[in-house]
Amino acid sequence: MRLGLAQFNPTVGDLAGNRRKILDAYAALVAQGAELVVFPELAVCGYPPRDLLFKRRFVPDVAESLAQIAAATGAVPAVIGTVELNPTGRGRPFYNSAAFCYRGAVVAVGRKCLLPTYDVFDEDRYFEPATSPTVVEHAGRRIGLTICEDIWTHPMISTRRLYSGRMPIEQLADQKCDLMVNLSASPWHSAKENVRQNLVVAEAARSLGCPVAYVNAVGGNDELIFDGRSHVVDAQGHVTAGLAAFAEELRVVEVGPASPKSSGAFSTAPFAPVSPALHPSFEQSEMSDIYHALVLGLRDYAQKSGFKRALIALSGGIDSAVVAVLAAEAFGPENVIGVSLPSSISSQHSRDDARLLAENLGIRFETIAIADAVAATETALGPIFAGRPRDVTEENIQARVRGVLMMALSNKFGALLLTTGNKSEMAVGYCTLYGDMCGGLAVISDVFKMQIYALSRWINRDRAIIPVNTIEKPPSAELRPGQVDQDSLPPYDVLDALLKGYVEEGLSRRDLIAQGFAEAVVADVIRKVDLNEYKRKQAAPGLKITPLAFGVGRRIPIVQKYVS
Repeated sequence: MRLGLAQFNPTVGDLAGNRRKILDAYAALVAQGAELVVFPELAVCGYPPRDLLFKRRFVPDVAESLAQIAAATGAVPAVIGTVELNPTGRGRPFYNSAAFCYRGAVVAVGRKCLLPTYDVFDEDRYFEPATSPTVVEHAGRRIGLTICEDIWTHPMISTRRLYSGRMPIEQLADQKCDLMVNLSASPWHSAKENVRQNLVVAEAARSLGCPVAYVNAVGGNDELIFDGRSHVVDAQGHVTAGLAAFAEELRVVEVGPASPKSSGAFSTAPFAPVSPALHPSFEQSEMSDIYHALVLGLRDYAQKSGFKRALIALSGGIDSAVVAVLAAEAFGPENVIGVSLPSSISSQHSRDDARLLAENLGIRFETIAIADAVAATETALGPIFAGRPRDVTEENIQARVRGVLMMALSNKFGALLLTTGNKSEMAVGYCTLYGDMCGGLAVISDVFKMQIYALSRWINRDRAIIPVNTIEKPPSAELRPGQVDQDSLPPYDVLDALLKGYVEEGLSRRDLIAQGFAEAVVADVIRKVDLNEYKRKQAAPGLKITPLAFGVGRRIPIVQKYVS
């Protein structure tokens, strides 16, 4: 069978736009000789729709859009992810479904059995689970329909324990499928593709004894990034075709034996040759993955929100430099404005590094000195502060003056202000609320500091785009003379290891001390993480690239007294 894989980038709630893209992809793949076209999970409305589902007209409008798509299908069926109303009056109000569209109508529907409700997923809030997957007979073949989580059941996957009873793959194995298709909207995080390919898709194929086609969404929606990487594996679990990472792609793939002659609707068409090859980006380095994920997430967040320009405060440091590189790639350098905001204590090398970075990237560069604004603010506060020593309050005035100025530029030019704090800083509160935290998107808030260093070196792998001095100098907020980050933080390699254990793995201070970390350091870091939850709740949304990011997937109370 010539299977058309439609790896496309939907926008949540853009029913008309998604419908056009679906129909264009369908027509293109049929023209290439596809005998069945498969789209990702919830392709009609985009994933995740979240509480849009509760808007009274949303699901009926999705159904109408699906009906229009189905009406345009002909002799080549299409399997399309959609939302379906639960008509029983029992359970959750909707189904997460796969519509089998053929000759102008929806002729069969498969419904998602396993509903993830962990990390960023909240599907049990909306959807009723099906009791078993659907098998559709078409053109002499039995085609099993599954949706994303339905195949994430390998015993080595930790979330397997959330589900009981016979798994969808076990149920399909009894039905002797010739092909299984899985419609997915599987958010990416670093190293996930290896688990997905080897433990999920390949294992499903071996269990069923038939080829499996995995079709994943691509693109960014809010904080989530979908990497695509749709692929087909044979009955032995070997990958026979792999699509691009972090980019749309339409591909026709030969799956299993040739189609029965009785179905030969396409026997005389001038079809394009089937390509079984892996796209070059299907397997690439971790740094390449992180870079392209962040660019895609940033570009889609901006474009889908209506922004055409980006604005960045350039400190001369490594974090703002990396964000500027990502912005120049996502927006085009002509649409990026970098602003240096030196205070009376800003070093000359920081100003020079910021300017050199802007020149290397070809972005617009502006300088706004803030010494007078800071002095005026301190003068205004002087009578009330009289008799009190200078402390972090005065340091934060600098950051907050910068925030005011950058937000003014954002308003005036309609540019998206990007924050530049990394995950290490966000974790311990090494950032100023209403200062450097001002902005519309936290681009690197899920990237640890040591990863920032690795990413900067990857960016500079061919030439020095980020100034070498920016990478090599000790990191500093430059809010007081001679300040460096390590005045108040442990070395970043130690800090990142502690944060990974405490934040991502849920380890206690006793666990971390047992691993060899100094007790005083552990206590200080954990205290900082817990105390600064209120800051993170007010931060701009951040792009997710790790298994557990600050944001919707981590729900720690602000007011709490538990000490681990």
